[in-house]
Amino acid sequence: MMKKTMMVLLLSLLVGGSTLFAQGLGLRAGLNFQNLTGDGVEDGKMAPRFNIGVDYEIAVAPDFYFAPGLLFATKGSKFEFLGEDIQIGLNYLEVPLNLVYKPVLGDGNLIVAFGPYVGYGLGGKAKSDEGDTDIEMGSEEEEGSLFNYKPLDVGANIGFGYMFGAGLSLQFNTQLGLVNISHEDDAVKNTGFGLSLGYRF
Repeated sequence: MMKKTMMVLLLSLLVGGSTLFAQGLGLRAGLNFQNLTGDGVEDGKMAPRFNIGVDYEIAVAPDFYFAPGLLFATKGSKFEFLGEDIQIGLNYLEVPLNLVYKPVLGDGNLIVAFGPYVGYGLGGKAKSDEGDTDIEMGSEEEEGSLFNYKPLDVGANIGFGYMFGAGLSLQFNTQLGLVNISHEDDAVKNTGFGLSLGYRF
């Protein structure tokens, strides 16, 4: 009797443990509207950008998941500089570290996600009527460069959405940069919002 009880208890622990620590790979891609804001930017306007990547959900409690990811994200802004219309495009590799709440709702799941992100700039371009200019991203300001930014970007993510029964999801995301990416004292920060489609395997 004792052996049978122990076996049932062990089986329950294994089943419960496998459910608690279930993992799931997800793909996502979306359209963002990004801006550069702060004292170092005058009259910055939203510019359409995109992101694409993967994340991996790890269950940590009922309906709660830790979801680290890896994204290729484009950011930037539109503004006027010395009488010219300039479009800034910045490319980042980004690691979101979100906590996700996914209770059952109807035939799918509500999605509420929040957490920090860390991004590393790969470079970019400044586009104007006179042509394109490469944007360098380094730890030190490049002499003679009009558009030069620090590579490190750190901020916060907030997302709301819905995952349908087939594993497809639609999510509204907003992002707030918390560090100055400019080499000048007047701060420049990444901000934006967008919509993304996802698929969870």
